[in-house]
Order: sequence, then C-alpha cells, then structure tokens
Amino acid sequence: MKRATMQLLGAVSTASVSFSVSAQVADADGHHRLWWVVKEAIQPVMEKYDVPGMAVAITVEGKRHFFNFGVASKESGQKTTENTLFEIGSISKTFTATLASYANVSGSLALADRATKYHPALAGSSFDQISLLDLGTYTAGGLPLQFPADVNNHDRMIAYYRGWRPKYTVGTQRVYSNPSIGLFGYLAAKSMGRSFDELMQGQLFPMLGLTHTYTAVPQDRMRDYAYGYSKDGKPIRVTPGVLDAEAYGVKSTAADMIRFIEANMGSGGRDNRLAQAITATRTGYYKVGDMTQGLGWEMYPYPISLDQLLAGNSEAMIFKANKIIKMEPPLPPRPEMLINKTGSTNGFGAYVAFVPAKQIGVVMLANKNYPVPARINAAHRILSALEGQSN
Repeated sequence: MKRATMQLLGAVSTASVSFSVSAQVADADGHHRLWWVVKEAIQPVMEKYDVPGMAVAITVEGKRHFFNFGVASKESGQKTTENTLFEIGSISKTFTATLASYANVSGSLALADRATKYHPALAGSSFDQISLLDLGTYTAGGLPLQFPADVNNHDRMIAYYRGWRPKYTVGTQRVYSNPSIGLFGYLAAKSMGRSFDELMQGQLFPMLGLTHTYTAVPQDRMRDYAYGYSKDGKPIRVTPGVLDAEAYGVKSTAADMIRFIEANMGSGGRDNRLAQAITATRTGYYKVGDMTQGLGWEMYPYPISLDQLLAGNSEAMIFKANKIIKMEPPLPPRPEMLINKTGSTNGFGAYVAFVPAKQIGVVMLANKNYPVPARINAAHRILSALEGQSN
C-alpha cells in the first residue's frame, strides 16, 4: 500500500524544522484529523523542552499512522522518520519480560523458581530466597535503581549480588530497579542456554517481525541511529553497562515499536507459544495505587483519568519504595486495561501505551530526555482522540 506523505514547516524553539507525516491507510479524513491532534499535542512539548526530533506512531484497529517531527541529528540536519533508531530506555524491560515469559511457556524456567537455580555462583546468597518473579516485578527486597559505579564487569556483578542483602521483606515492597529486572533477563537467557543478546537478536526480534530493533546497532544501520541530546544540548548516546541490554539498552524505530504494540494487542499470526508468552506478560501480580504491575508492563483499569496515569508514572514510583497489595491469585490478562511503559536514557525519552479492548495504541520516541509528565499528557490527549476513531 502506498503511503501518503506531506510536509509542514513549523518552529521548534528558535529553529525552523520540517514535520513529515506518512500513513499506511487510505482514510484521508481520519488521518488528517489525527495529524492535527498529534501536532497540537507534540509541537508545544518540543518547543518547551527543546526536543530536536520525535517519531510518533499510532495504531487504530490495525491501521498504522506515522508522524515525524524535527531532526535525528542537529549536526547533520538528518530528518526524523519512522525508521530512525531511538534509544527506548526502560521500555527495553518489556522485551526482557517477553523473553522470560517465552522461556516460561516453553518450559525452560518457572517464574516461581529461586534465582540461584539458574546460576550456581549465586548459591548461598540472599537469592536462595528470591524468585524469578520477585526479580521481574521489582519485589526482591530493595535492589537499587542502578548498580554502584564500580560494578562494571561480570565478576563484579556476581560479587555484588552475592554480597547484597534485602532491605525489605521479599514480596512486600516495589522498588523499581535495573539490577532486579536485569538479573531476571540474564537468568532467563541462561535457562535457555544462550546469551541474552543472541536470544534477542537471533530469536525474539525476528519472531516478532521486528527488523530494525537491536541490543547493539550494527555498523550498516548507524546512519539511522539518532543522536540523543543532553540537558546542555550536547550529542550523546547510551554508554554500555552491566546488564544494559536487559534493562535499558534496546534501540528501535517507531515502525517496529508500533508492530510490537500490535503484537501485544493480539493482532497478526505468530508462533502459539510466543502469543501465549506475550499475553502472559499482562498478568497482574500486585497493585500500587491504581497501577497494576505485570511483567515489564504497568497497567490501569480503562478508562483512566490523566491524574491517575500521572500518579502511576510519578517520580515516587521510580525513586521510592512503595508498599504493594499482592493479588492472590494473580489477575489474568484483561483487555479493558491501559498498558504503558516509560523509557529514558541520558539523551532520549520514550513512552508507549495501548488499550487492547479498543485496539488503539501510541508510540512516542524522542532524542531528548524530557519530563515524563509531559509525555503522559501528550499521549493521553492522543489516546483520547484515538478512542473516538475506534469502534
């Protein structure tokens, strides 16, 4: 199907940049309406926070729309497209959760298993009493948001885990943590007998139909890899770190990410075990306020107010311990939920959200780490318009 393309000019900060839009649908009136909704939601954010470029993708009942703003590189002036590679930060965790869920469905692991079952080097540590599910849902007892700076290789990582002691009773507090879900992904890969990167690049991404998603960008795609920009406007890309791919290291495009969102809403034929695994990531294990924690995904009853969505994505949810209300038994996946995830690196900011019952979803990728509330506000506005276009 041919894509309709149009270009508009507008001001972002003091610079004049081009805005382009393309869609995989023939519904010109509906697409034109969405263009103005997206433009009015995104352009003020770019102006206020001096965001060089953004790629926005929308799906409505399987119809994809792409809206591209600004530049992937201020230095070269290269325009942003739906095929521009962005760092998606912690949205990477949803891929990690999918891989672990696939390992569970395939019988390589059980979420209730103790972490030490899959890595003998951890035996005799606190992880004798911590399950894979505890790691995957940030309830292992207070693993920190980041590794200490001196944990910069595999041996130091293992030594850190062996010496770490829980601050809270396991399974009682949510403490958002890269070392927690990073170890979850690392052990899931070990259960499958291959490295995490090999499983992602060689198995999971291809099974999902993602052709431009990477844990490490290959040399022949570097020209499509956007530069992120720091608070002082300098070009920056993510620095490799311990368990970075598992926690925050995936790079992807708006075109691939909207395909991933559609897979999570059940569209398209695929391996039955993968379909089961994808659905299982939306199992609810506990609640904090209005937010229900799945594997990687964070979920809310739909419809949801903007204030509720902002609270669930607040700094308190990221930086503080939050007492949980455990769901026993876990809540089965439900279509009447808004499922979302934020992601950030030093130079990039991303957000994805979708509602299976309405078959609507939005992907927002930017090459600057701008405030999360601004992302939520813009996405909520767009999703409200999308609901009006769905049946």
